[in-house]
Amino acid sequence: MFFIGIDVSKAKLDCSLLLDVGSGKRKSKSVANSKSGITDLLAWCAKQFIAPVDLHAIMEGTGAYHEQAAMALFDTHVTVSITNPAQVKQFGRSLGIRTKTDGVDSFILAKYGALICPKPWLPPASEARELHALLTRRDAVSQDLQRERNRLEKTEVTEVSPLISQSILDTIAFMEQQLAKLEENIDQHINNHPNLKEDRDLLTSIPAVGAQVGNQLLSVLHNLSFHSAEQFAAYLGLVPVERQSGSSIKGRPRLSKNGPAHIRAKLYMAAIVATRHNPHLKGLYQRLQARGKSKMSALGAVMRKLAHICFDVLKTRIPYQSDYAVSY
Repeated sequence: MFFIGIDVSKAKLDCSLLLDVGSGKRKSKSVANSKSGITDLLAWCAKQFIAPVDLHAIMEGTGAYHEQAAMALFDTHVTVSITNPAQVKQFGRSLGIRTKTDGVDSFILAKYGALICPKPWLPPASEARELHALLTRRDAVSQDLQRERNRLEKTEVTEVSPLISQSILDTIAFMEQQLAKLEENIDQHINNHPNLKEDRDLLTSIPAVGAQVGNQLLSVLHNLSFHSAEQFAAYLGLVPVERQSGSSIKGRPRLSKNGPAHIRAKLYMAAIVATRHNPHLKGLYQRLQARGKSKMSALGAVMRKLAHICFDVLKTRIPYQSDYAVSY
């Protein structure tokens, strides 16, 4: 098996083909980040007498930019691994590499693949990818709508042409229609796929998990693979990080805050609701505060426990029930 590190950007893919792990001998190639670019890359590998089935591609998860390349490689029977950027960064430091270029980054990815052998990536089902796309678009429109509302507020305290005010009002009306349509599309898409609907119903059976939070967690859990509740919480950035060394450094543990910040923000609001309406999370919150934990520290623990409950409800296929949830 030959390992090829692929540094992904919007326009191109910088690739390092590792020919010898011990010596670090490699060849480099830059291609367009497109299906034709993947075709060029595989043709270049063929000139090195390497077939797609003998190739293991390593790339970092970079949102939308890596997805097309990963799918195109997977469809041609290349083994693909999507790695955590933070882990690769630490791996590069362990090699003593301080230079930061696209070519060096792709070499580090290739070495990471050869020495760590990350697990192969499997693409999510088409309905999961569609749900992710719908939610991403909904969030984008929601953010744009809030910006327009903020602009409208400014017109109320400044002298602005009526034409400008009307333009903002028209834009707000249009965006509100688009947002309502997207919400309808999301619900319809979930209802059209029994596996999504069943899982969303399980998630929303948990007090404090409403449709918004449920849909976001549903998308994450169907687009990514997690082996444990701890792994799921770590992806969401809900794992506490200790800051203590010797007797001089004794910082407060804080959430790692890796992963998607917009989902963490929704979980934060859900955690606040949970401290009032979810009997087990309310009890956890009160116990931690009684021990002297700060409000934010206790809320962080509630967020983490809420993520654990969401994972466990889907794993057991049993809706949240107050008489057994205490075991979580």
